[in-house]
Amino acid sequence: MSSKTQIPLKKFTDEFELENLTHDIDIEGRMLKQKFVNRPALQLTGFFDHFDNTRIQIIGRIEHTYMKNQSKETRIEILDKLFSYRFPCMVFCKSLLPFSETFAIAEKYNVPIFGTSYGASELYSEAIRWLNTEFAEKITMHGVLVDVYGVGLLIIGESGIGKSEAALELVKRGHRLVADDAVEIKRISHKVLTGSCPELIRYLIELRGIGILDIRELFGAGSVKTSQNIDIVVRLTQWDQNYNYDRLGIEEEYIEILGNKVVCKTIPLRPGRNVAVIIESAAINHRQKIMEKTPYGSIAERLNLK
Repeated sequence: MSSKTQIPLKKFTDEFELENLTHDIDIEGRMLKQKFVNRPALQLTGFFDHFDNTRIQIIGRIEHTYMKNQSKETRIEILDKLFSYRFPCMVFCKSLLPFSETFAIAEKYNVPIFGTSYGASELYSEAIRWLNTEFAEKITMHGVLVDVYGVGLLIIGESGIGKSEAALELVKRGHRLVADDAVEIKRISHKVLTGSCPELIRYLIELRGIGILDIRELFGAGSVKTSQNIDIVVRLTQWDQNYNYDRLGIEEEYIEILGNKVVCKTIPLRPGRNVAVIIESAAINHRQKIMEKTPYGSIAERLNLK
């Protein structure tokens, strides 16, 4: 099921190690509802049309210098108007100190102020990147996510078909497990999906007849990963002799996840097939296509398919 969430302000301040400059203002329970931030340049001049007061306000050297050059009375008027919109918080960058009158105005409207050594442009871009990930649309899918040669493979298929066994074999071959059984997928952009594992079952694999294995304990920290972009989906199915399986791989099959199209490879299972090696080959083949070194064009010409 997909979900839209709110992010605790404290999670944001902890992520960027912001210093709380207004200790008397409680930030517990405050939530961020917007994945963008704002540098209030126009607002400092009195222009508030289309001002979004759900965004974090970032003050850099330019904004700070502009206010510094104003008279104290003008500065109080500007800040009072700005803080009256009760935005989530204000962050002063480059270790710049707020003007003394700022604290009284912040307490008046109950808006916390933070400080950081980050540059304004750096914090702006990093905050948007982090917030985009945190606010991304999310679903949970039944499957296994592994990192094979840097390619994120989401293995899906009916329960008991051997997804976890294939993942374990891949780990033994030097690849990394991201999630088993439940994969939390976020849509970062129209091209990027990223997957992770719920914290409760992180690094664990369930094998029928054996039980639950802690992969990090058994194979070391290098055998696991907390998150991975999903580049290709591998669907495991039972072999059907009446089904016409793709034997040339010229035409791609896709699956849609959260509105994004992802390449999907269907692998039929029958006794004697080494699934881990096939999955490795799918990963290598995908990388080869990305690097535009695929020989498919010449193969198609030799087979008179074009």
